[in-house]
Amino acid sequence: MWIEPEEVLLAGALWVSERANPFFILQRRRGHGRGGGLSGLLVGTLDVVLDSSARVAPYRILLQTADSQIYWNIACGSSRKEITEHWDWLESNLLQTISIFDNDEDVITFVKGKISGIIAEENRLKQSEEQEEDSGKFREAELKMRKLFGMPDEEKLVNYYSCSYWKGRVPRQGWLYLSINHLCFYSFLLGKEVTLVVPWTEVTQLEKNATLVFPESVRVSTRNAEHFFSMFLNINDTFKLMEQLANIAMRQLLDNEAFAADRSLPKACKTLKNVSALKRDFDARAKNERYRSMFRLTQDERLDGHTDCTLWTPFAKMHVVGQLFISNNYICFSSREEDLCQLIIPLREVSPETKRTGPETKL
Repeated sequence: MWIEPEEVLLAGALWVSERANPFFILQRRRGHGRGGGLSGLLVGTLDVVLDSSARVAPYRILLQTADSQIYWNIACGSSRKEITEHWDWLESNLLQTISIFDNDEDVITFVKGKISGIIAEENRLKQSEEQEEDSGKFREAELKMRKLFGMPDEEKLVNYYSCSYWKGRVPRQGWLYLSINHLCFYSFLLGKEVTLVVPWTEVTQLEKNATLVFPESVRVSTRNAEHFFSMFLNINDTFKLMEQLANIAMRQLLDNEAFAADRSLPKACKTLKNVSALKRDFDARAKNERYRSMFRLTQDERLDGHTDCTLWTPFAKMHVVGQLFISNNYICFSSREEDLCQLIIPLREVSPETKRTGPETKL
């Protein structure tokens, strides 16, 4: 599998090189496979007795450059077949590209950025598969919410969380349901039932805090009461979603026409396609706002997508790792290292027929 590039100072210790080219080395751990002699037997024995969390994969691929004594571990594998697939991909897709770079630093920066991008894409696909598997449970939770709190079919569940609701000094373990218009909580434990429904329009303040009485918790204040929730698996994500829903409800209350005209807000739908459809809509809206703020764009600018990439900067003669953003009117780039490099290109100035006299920007 691909791994986040990490430095390796001794490329040959306890390893045997099986393949090599000017930039990559495929190595096998001594003691695995045929041969190895006494040293291989000792290494193999050591790997067997190690705890599973500390064991080393028997195959790996290193990134090397001619003028550097530092190697970068970019892939590992439990079988020869797995590591060979990674090796073949590197030779087919990267070897020719990096061979034209002017210096070793550009090679290392480009390969590290490419591997990080592959890992990010694999994680995204994995998360998508997990979300599809959970869609059935999410649908059940939405139906349960409507039944418990008497909600109409138009009320859409955004997400739900296991947590504790504090009544006095006693926590009630149950489920928190966050819908488009309401915050709801239900608990039934030891014969005692707790039901709470708070419209977002009645919420006057949201605060994340911790006291001697309450552990790390979220305080939801209304005009008449205060409610405390704690014991979240991820309190930051929950609090962020609460803020989004409360802000949207307040905006709708203050300016219905402006709210209706905001196309970035999620629209009601008859069926829920997967577990996080509405939550992704809210996350996309937050990304739009961060994108406009990052590049100081107008409020009508909407982000179409973004991806990891490198930017060739002719003035510095180096590749800068960062992210490429595309919206309806602009192509923007921001370096991973804060304040190192930013680029904004209006799409109206992009033309394949335009002859440029200045330095060319390569993405």
